[in-house]
Amino acid sequence: MRLGTELRRLREVTGMKAREAAELLGVDSVQISQIESAVAGVSAERVRRLVAHYACTDEALIDALVSMATDRTRGWWEEYRDQLPAPFMDLPEMEHHARFRRDVEFLHVPGLLQTADYARFLYSYVNPEFPPSDVERRVEHRMKRRVIIERPDPVPYDAVIHEAALRIRVDDRTTARAQLARVLEISEADHVTVRVIPFDLDGFGGAGSAMVYAGGPVPKLDTVVRDGPGGPVYIDTEAQLNRYRTRFRRVEAVSLDPDRSRDFIHRLAKEL
Repeated sequence: MRLGTELRRLREVTGMKAREAAELLGVDSVQISQIESAVAGVSAERVRRLVAHYACTDEALIDALVSMATDRTRGWWEEYRDQLPAPFMDLPEMEHHARFRRDVEFLHVPGLLQTADYARFLYSYVNPEFPPSDVERRVEHRMKRRVIIERPDPVPYDAVIHEAALRIRVDDRTTARAQLARVLEISEADHVTVRVIPFDLDGFGGAGSAMVYAGGPVPKLDTVVRDGPGGPVYIDTEAQLNRYRTRFRRVEAVSLDPDRSRDFIHRLAKEL
């Protein structure tokens, strides 16, 4: 999907029509449309031919696009393909390829830091019509997504969490204590940085800045994920990415440093 989007963008920057791109490959314009809309794949050789005619000279970007074209990864998420909606496949695949991950959350603990009990209550509350088996499938899927920060070669992970998310008692005291303990435990890892934004922070107007930011093989292939009415919304234009990079830096700058954040979470846990 992302490969097709980037090939379309490169073509449009040159002002080239899909028909002209098709002539370069000796195919019809329908096939170019299918490639750009992720209906059909494309070979590495054809990617290089296209981007050469699109006047793209960014070798790192070209190599990343070629790698995307030839990648045949079938990760653990594939076992859920017929059991869960498409977004449940897209998110872990994106995370699998991410070079780093940044989360900003205001109402819930970030998914990668959630305990099974916390996630279970969330899914049950939001989807009360779900039978227990459907809830458990989603919880299991979310727990497996934690692999990117728990595997031997974890990705660098930064999370900024508002005090509200830490204080909201999603379930009961037992679940809340276990959840705070989980956040503290993972925050001790060298590749993880957890920061807290306290309620008493003056001049903070960034409560609408919640995001999941995944670093791509090159900055142009970074992706931001935000919740939308119809499910996850993927943001990947360069101008939008720059805005979210700035938002993250601003939110990070006003949050407590990692050591003070851990002390803050310790105090919250003692209050329960």
